[in-house]
Amino acid sequence: MNPKLLIVDDDEDIRAQMKWALGQDYDVRLAENRPAAVEECKRNHMEVVLLDLGLPPCPAEPTEGFTALSEILAIDPFTKVIIITGQGEKENALRAVGEGAYDFLNKPIDAEELKVILKRAYYTVRLEREHRELQARLGGNAFEGMLGTSAPMHEVFACIRKVAMTDAPVLILGESGTGKEMAAMAIHRRSRRKDGPFVAINCGAIPANLLESELFGHEKGAFTGAHIQRKGRIETSEGGTLFFDEIGELPAELQVKLLRFLQEHRLVRVGGREDIEIDARLIAATNTNLKKDMAEGRFREDLYFRLAVIVIEMPALRQRATDIILLATAFLNKFATAHNKSITGFSRRARRVMEKYEWPGNVREMENRIMRAVIMAGGRQISDTDLELSLQGSGGASLTLQQARDALEKEMIQKALARHKGVVSRAADDLQVTRPTLYDMMTKLGMKNE
Repeated sequence: MNPKLLIVDDDEDIRAQMKWALGQDYDVRLAENRPAAVEECKRNHMEVVLLDLGLPPCPAEPTEGFTALSEILAIDPFTKVIIITGQGEKENALRAVGEGAYDFLNKPIDAEELKVILKRAYYTVRLEREHRELQARLGGNAFEGMLGTSAPMHEVFACIRKVAMTDAPVLILGESGTGKEMAAMAIHRRSRRKDGPFVAINCGAIPANLLESELFGHEKGAFTGAHIQRKGRIETSEGGTLFFDEIGELPAELQVKLLRFLQEHRLVRVGGREDIEIDARLIAATNTNLKKDMAEGRFREDLYFRLAVIVIEMPALRQRATDIILLATAFLNKFATAHNKSITGFSRRARRVMEKYEWPGNVREMENRIMRAVIMAGGRQISDTDLELSLQGSGGASLTLQQARDALEKEMIQKALARHKGVVSRAADDLQVTRPTLYDMMTKLGMKNE
């Protein structure tokens, strides 16, 4: 069955010519004015519409055409409306694109150009429909909030299912931005501890001089400023799950104390003498090479083997190419709703660029780029320009992966600081990291004095 195409034009001869030229490839429907066009769209799902802006009762003005465009998109925002305008009316055409039209053509119409644009429009329609159907099947929540249909993600999901009902320690490995904390939360939610607390600790975000007290708590008078007794984060995880993010950043002296806790499930508060028994399951994560750290004396071998009873490796986004458009579409829908933007999808070039880009910052980078693109986009589709993606150097041999990731992080931090006039707390919120984490990243990237 040929795809349906609606042609809206007040000129009977033009309608007849277009039907004759396109009737072999499309199920052509005709409308001579706005009410007839709107009725046709309500009665039949029209994926693509050719719309002349000059419609009765004022064919010399674009007003009726713009109203028709608005009403057609209100019926189905995914309809691809191609505007037909007279020579010298490019301003109206560009305005229509800004209000949601897919593309425009000037009169007199070149038949071959029209056929190319129509093919592109129906291709976009098909892609968007497939992704919406896939999202509907996934319910927007494929696996505990993690989207993915690629083989590497299916392996991750299978592993989480197996380990969730045990109390074995789990070590989650993966580059920054791959979703290690989401995997940890998925294990917690599927465990017998799901009704208990999930306590997350970022070992790289807490100053070393405060970390021991933060983890193990302290007694009143244990040190200057300890005016009251305070439970540590480990103690508050009783009955639940304790998640150590960036475990490779844990200082050596605290590695010893954590090892003792893992062996005995007991701790002593700073300044205290009493052993406190804690029933908590421990999950750790890192984006560093702990085996290399062990070889260089920065991480205890005995602690590593206590933590790495079960190891889950989170794949980088470039290793799950079939998930890229799925994830991008999910983020687009999320942020378009949150920011009340009528954006229906990505341009064809934006899709192509996203599929070729290396994504050194992984899913977190994609989420931040699409959030910014949704906020800044002026049209109904996200373009490659809106995404600010560059393929220069992507996958090239001139940069190591770490160098590319550092360059991307530095660029994103600089832009966030510029947007917020150097206010670090606001830049941190923009980048969705804590202020201590942002300071730590800036120090690591040599940006402390910028």
